[in-house]
Amino acid sequence: MKGAFSVYFHLILLTLILAGLTLILQLVGLENILHKHIWNMLLFFSLLAFIIGYLSQLILKKGKENFVYVILGGNIFRFIFSLGYILVFLFIGLDNIILFVTNFFIIYLLYLLFDIYGLMANLRPHSK
Repeated sequence: MKGAFSVYFHLILLTLILAGLTLILQLVGLENILHKHIWNMLLFFSLLAFIIGYLSQLILKKGKENFVYVILGGNIFRFIFSLGYILVFLFIGLDNIILFVTNFFIIYLLYLLFDIYGLMANLRPHSK
């Protein structure tokens, strides 16, 4: 349970850091590099990361032999839901689509890097 708490703590910390950076960019007057739906994107990715983390923890409780498949499945799950999120906003109609997609994939890659870091941290003790 301590490991799950640590993952959730780091996930909340990452989300707060990204929210803080977004707020700072808006306050400094650089809101022209942020799409108006940036807060929706941040909320989407934080909820998606929590859901994937929770489901991964549930699956890994049954057995750790499927660790790699759970991580790959989580990344595929994130990718498919991310594409769906973009498609929904494209069908709604957006102004400045390039800025939306750029902001979206920056946040996507940051959460993906968080997952890769977590994966490396989990594999390190098993490699010895």
